[in-house]
Amino acid sequence: MFLALLFQNPALFVAFLAAVLISLTLHEFSHALVARARGDHTAEREGRLSLNPFAHLDPLGFLAFLIVGFGWAKPVPYNPYNLKDPKWDAVKIALAGPGMNLILAAVSAALWRLLSPSFGVLNLLSAFLYLMVFLNVMLMVFNVIPVHPLDGSKLFFALFDAPKYEGLRRFVAVRGPQILILLVIVSLFTPFNPFFFVTDPANALCSAFTRTDCLNMVYQLFGG
Repeated sequence: MFLALLFQNPALFVAFLAAVLISLTLHEFSHALVARARGDHTAEREGRLSLNPFAHLDPLGFLAFLIVGFGWAKPVPYNPYNLKDPKWDAVKIALAGPGMNLILAAVSAALWRLLSPSFGVLNLLSAFLYLMVFLNVMLMVFNVIPVHPLDGSKLFFALFDAPKYEGLRRFVAVRGPQILILLVIVSLFTPFNPFFFVTDPANALCSAFTRTDCLNMVYQLFGG
């Protein structure tokens, strides 16, 4: 899908590629940075406290991102026994990634609103900034889903750590990934959008940031 853009509009493909790399890299870097701040140097020792995109990319996940618009980066490791407050520091580490995506989206939107009137909304710089907003709100909303192994699951497990919730935690840990994979398959092979609970709020947030109809603008950029 997005890989076809390489042949249709190479310049826009480069802008899209840059937005993906920046968004994923800063997301993962933020996990490593907060882990170090909370006392664990595991990610730093493994080279993950880095702004080098190649330190964070999973080749298969990145290829999937380019082909179908859904992918992943390498998870940032940490040792909970090194953390100052293992329960809540794990939450802080997890939410640092989506938090960075929110910051990137807000800053990119502000720059887009400032520059696009002069350059035009379809200018390459304007397109890059718009894609930064779109990608980062999508990454943020998707990653806060309280399903293992997504970032939101750490908050879920911290909030529901009482013994009476053991069954619920087990369901989220075991069935959550299975349900997630099933939803991905449905989204790839049917016209139904099973991730409406991600795309709808992400589109609303993107539209609020840019003061435009976000999905309509992305369709325009990609020639839809």
